[in-house]
Amino acid sequence: MTDRIAIVGCGYFAAFHHEAWARMPGVEVVAVCDREPAKAEAVRAAHHPAATVFDDVARMLDETGPSLVDIVTPPATHAPLVALCAARGIDVICQKPLAPDLEAARRLVDEAEAAGIRLAVHENFRFQPWFREARRLIDGGRFGALHSVAFRMRPGDGQGPRAYLDRQPYFQKMDRFLVHETAVHLIDTFRMLMGEVASLYADLRRINPAIAGEDAGYILLGFETAATGLVDGNRLNDHVAENTRLTMGEMWLEGEGGVLRLDGSGGLHWKPHGGAEAEHGYAWQNRGFGGDCVFATNAHIVEAWRAGAAAQNEGRAYLRNMELVDAAYRSSEAGRRLDVRAVS
Repeated sequence: MTDRIAIVGCGYFAAFHHEAWARMPGVEVVAVCDREPAKAEAVRAAHHPAATVFDDVARMLDETGPSLVDIVTPPATHAPLVALCAARGIDVICQKPLAPDLEAARRLVDEAEAAGIRLAVHENFRFQPWFREARRLIDGGRFGALHSVAFRMRPGDGQGPRAYLDRQPYFQKMDRFLVHETAVHLIDTFRMLMGEVASLYADLRRINPAIAGEDAGYILLGFETAATGLVDGNRLNDHVAENTRLTMGEMWLEGEGGVLRLDGSGGLHWKPHGGAEAEHGYAWQNRGFGGDCVFATNAHIVEAWRAGAAAQNEGRAYLRNMELVDAAYRSSEAGRRLDVRAVS
C-alpha cells in the first residue's frame, strides 16, 4: 500500500519534512502547496519531481485526492487547513503548535474527530535518538527508580534586533513564545520519559526587547511518581556544540542507578552511582533536523495508522501538552505552583 502525501508549506522547517518524505519508502508525494508558487516549484524540483505544484489548498485536495496531508505552516493557519481536509475525509499530520491557544486547539481536535479523520501532531523531540535511547535504558532497568530530569535549553539564536528573522520571522511577534513554541517539546518529552505531571511552577521573562513574547524562564514539573523535571530555557545564550540546534541544549536524567548526561553533540554519557562517567555508545544518524527526528516522527505515524493503531501524538492525547503549556503561563502570572492533575 502506498500513501499519497500532499504537503502544505515550503518555509524553513518544512524543508526538513520535504527531505524526509522524499526518502521514505511506501509513500508518494503527489502535491506541494505554498502561497508562493516559486517556493513550491523549487521544492518540487529538488525533492518531488512527480508532484504537482499548487498555491490553493482546496484545489490541491480536490484535484489530487491525497490520503494524508502534512501541514507545515504557522499556527494561525492550522485550523482552516485542517477544516479543509476534514471536509474531504483526509487524514492530517499537523505541525506544532497545534493552534494559537488551548481553546482553539480543543476546537480543532473536536472538529477532526467529528469528521472522522485521523489527526496527529508533529511533535518530534520525543523521536530524537538521544531521547529514544534514554527511554530504552529506562525500560531496560538501567536507572531503577527515576529521581529527576533537567534540560538546559540554550540554542543561542535569540539575541539582538534580528533574532529569528533569517529563519522563522513570525517568532518575533508571538505573544507567547518560549513555552508555547519551544518548551512544549520538552514538556512532551519529559512526559514520555518520566510519566504524567501532577504539579507545575513557571517563572518566565523576556530578555530581548525586540520580540513580543517571553524568551527565557524556568518550568519546574512534579510528576505523579514524585520525581521532578526542570526546563531551564534561554534562547539568547548558547552551549558547547558545533551546531547548537542539534540538541538545543544539554540534559541530565537521574535515577537510583546513576546519571545519563546528554551533551550538545548528541553524545550520551553514563555515570553509575559511585562510579566514573563514561561515554554511552548508541546508533544514530546526524541527518536532517535533530538526529533525523522529522523522518522518525512521520514514519511512526504512517506505520501506526497503516496498522490500525494510534500514533503516540494523536490530536486528543496531545491536548495534554497544551494544557500544561497554558498552566505554565498561568503559574508565571500568579507566581505560584499549580496542581495540574485535574486540568481538563
